[in-house]
Parts: sequence; C-alpha cells; structure tokens
Amino acid sequence: MNKLIPLALAGLAVSQLAGCAAVVVGGAATGAAVATDRRTAGVFVGDQEIELRAMNRLREALAGQGASIAVTSFNRQVLLTGQVPNDAARVRATEIVRGVPDVRTVFNELSVSGATSLTSAANDTAITASVKTRLLRDERVPGTKIKVKTEAGVVYLMGLVTPAEAEVATEIARTTAGVTRVVTLFEYLN
Repeated sequence: MNKLIPLALAGLAVSQLAGCAAVVVGGAATGAAVATDRRTAGVFVGDQEIELRAMNRLREALAGQGASIAVTSFNRQVLLTGQVPNDAARVRATEIVRGVPDVRTVFNELSVSGATSLTSAANDTAITASVKTRLLRDERVPGTKIKVKTEAGVVYLMGLVTPAEAEVATEIARTTAGVTRVVTLFEYLN
C-alpha cells in the first residue's frame, strides 16, 4: 500500500503538468496572434471576450427558436451571420449584441431562413480557407491581419487596412471560386 501512494502522487503531478503545458501552449499561440495583428493586445483580447459574451447572451435569449448565429468581432465591431427564424429574432439579436460591453458597431447580416445544410456549411468553410490562403500568398496585402468569414457564399472581410490593401484583398476574395458576393467591413489606416 505504501508503494501506491507515491505512484498516485506521481500520476497527479504529471496530470497537473500536462494541464500547465496546455496553458503555456495556448498562451503562446495567443501571443503569436497578437504579435502579427494591427490591433493592440487589449483590443485583440477584448474582441475574443466580445465574441464569447455575445454568443452566450444570444444562446440564452434565443434558445429553442432555431437560430444559428455566428459572432465575429474585429476592433470592437461585430458581424452577425447565420440564420434566425423570423424578423423579430433578427432585431433582437442586434439589440442583445449592442448590450455587450465595448461593442462599437453591429453589422447584422442574419438571414431569416432555415438552418444551413452541411453541404453549404462545408462549402463556406472551403471558400474561407481558399480566400485566406490566397491573401497569405499575396505580398500586397497583410493576409494575417484580415479576418475572413463566409456565409452562403458571401465573403465578409474585416480588418485594419490601407485603401490599397483593401482593394487588393477585395479583388482576391471576389475572384475566388464559389464566392457570390464580397462585403467589406474594413477600417482604413492613413
């Protein structure tokens, strides 16, 4: 029995260290993302908090109504995409997100419709990946500084960019296979 106690303590220590490693790796990933972003570290973290708070509030308020909403925040501007069952839910979603601390603007691109099919969702994911890849490959745009969201073939671009960068990024997105429309929600740098 005396041999079991040290083994149990060793197992506990290893499990605790594994948890620490995950925190260190997660922290390093966030640090790397902040280092390549034009937003300040505070705004970067604030955008993550906005997304989490908005999603939680939307989930609570619209539970059981068949809403499927994605929240994307960049520089405290929030983009809502997805589907809601009716106009009242669409309006309510905007009100809920406006109530989240630090939100400056809400772009409500929710559609009043049924849930997206798995095929449509997979196509949107592929389009987003293709646009991001093309942005990263083009030296004229800061691909790591532009957020891309696709919903039903419509690509939304968010970021802090120069007018020239915005023009190139928009053209890249517009000419990507499967894209039906591009909506730019950029903020412009001098």
